[in-house]
Amino acid sequence: MNAPDIEPAPAAVELSAEPGTILWGRLPCESDSPVLTVRPGDAVTIHTVSHEGLLPGQGSDPIAFFGSYGFEPDEVLPEAVRIVRESTRSSDDGPHVVVGPIAIRGAEVGDVLTMTLLSAHPRVPYGVVSNRHGKGALAGELPLGGAERSVLADLLGPDRATLRVEAGRAPVFPIDPFLGIMGVAVAGSVRPHSVPPGPHGGNLDIRLLTAGSRLHLPVLVPGALAYVGDPHFAQGDGEVALTAVEGSLTATVRFDLVPAAETARRFGALGGPLVETDDYWAPVGLDEDLDLAVRHCVRAAIDLLAAQYGLDEASAYAYLSAATDFDISQVVDGVKGAHARIRKADFA
Repeated sequence: MNAPDIEPAPAAVELSAEPGTILWGRLPCESDSPVLTVRPGDAVTIHTVSHEGLLPGQGSDPIAFFGSYGFEPDEVLPEAVRIVRESTRSSDDGPHVVVGPIAIRGAEVGDVLTMTLLSAHPRVPYGVVSNRHGKGALAGELPLGGAERSVLADLLGPDRATLRVEAGRAPVFPIDPFLGIMGVAVAGSVRPHSVPPGPHGGNLDIRLLTAGSRLHLPVLVPGALAYVGDPHFAQGDGEVALTAVEGSLTATVRFDLVPAAETARRFGALGGPLVETDDYWAPVGLDEDLDLAVRHCVRAAIDLLAAQYGLDEASAYAYLSAATDFDISQVVDGVKGAHARIRKADFA
């Protein structure tokens, strides 16, 4: 296979996306049994599989789908073929292949789980951008005639890609791989749909979550029952066409716990996902209404500034207006997302 030959970050445990270790189109809930149990501080190398090329609108035959673009059968992941043949997915489920759940020993409700992406590398030399089901920012306009549209992206070495265009000059752009889905299980016995994100994380599609980033999530069930999926090679903020450049990744993730007694001091009233990079704090707001998603994001940012830096509410609000960018995470997942980029250097 002609995927970039890059070693993942070292981890004691490996986990592959196979029919016995995944949910297809749903996210784990409290009643699901873990496929793996780790200790806080452990890292797991996860061999993810993208859903692109596996779906009914693409023929449910990844060898034929990618063969139509000139790829040989040995350039298609065998796990992708097994998932289509052996896993079940209903028409009411989402598209994503979700690996997990992974139990973190000792995690309790009220703790915060920190998922650190140590590394992420493409497993295949291609990615796919799809527009389907009348979704995307221009729903009703594109795709033309309502037909599903998939555009291939070819990797040009380990850090750039190009799109196969029908007309015009093909763009070449950098890749920065990340996992579109990172989350924890919800309480109860009902598995959430894989598309809309929520307090549990899930399909956040936040492009800041690349190697070295941390996602902090409130633990909602004993053991946390974490999961990953929806691997991306690249994405623009907004993800306007429905998907980004979707492609299978090998990702190494470390799982750490912050005890409940420390969470308020470190994160404030953390009611949902919080992204952290070396340079930024990125509070997240989620809602079906983008205006409300931004409002929730601003409130989360004010709470974080109070916890991290002792900033009073009025000053925090003023600072956010003066110096913080508020970005659209995505507008295509039913529940829309916004995230702030608070520069840590401003408080050094």
